[in-house]
Amino acid sequence: ADSVRIAMSSAVADLPPPTPYLPTPQDEQAYQLWLAHSQTQLARRLRNKQGQWRLPELASPELQLAFLQTVWYESQRAALEPSLVLGLIEVESGFRKFAISSAGARGAMQVMPFWTRQLGTGDASVLFQWQANLRFGCVILRHYLAIEQGDVHMALGRYNGSRGQLAYPRAVLAAQRRWQP
Repeated sequence: ADSVRIAMSSAVADLPPPTPYLPTPQDEQAYQLWLAHSQTQLARRLRNKQGQWRLPELASPELQLAFLQTVWYESQRAALEPSLVLGLIEVESGFRKFAISSAGARGAMQVMPFWTRQLGTGDASVLFQWQANLRFGCVILRHYLAIEQGDVHMALGRYNGSRGQLAYPRAVLAAQRRWQP
């Protein structure tokens, strides 16, 4: 639909990270707990044995904060658990912003370029921007969850193109557990 294309197109500009909507003190507390845990986990996953950052796109606290804020915002927007999104990113790309799979999937959430024609302007280069990639990935995963009537294993299989096989969903769900505070 045109309204979806317009909404996705406006989301793909390389904007600063979105500000989380935290209406209550409990929401703020939950977000801060999640953020502290996620920052620690991200550091564990992305530092080499010498303590250096493996990925330049996440090599500073500011970049990590922007990334995690975007994960939180886009996952909440799509009614997904941020830990599930982080688990999927860990398995799909190892947090590489500029990853390209052998099938042509792009970015951290490994979104296939055809989705930019379906939901956006057709410019697949936006899939290398955090906010656009996370928006597309979260919308697609939410779409597959709806198709699969909430069955996470089947939705993850659709996302990965391995529907009905258990290895990929199991890997993502195992990674998800590491991201839960």
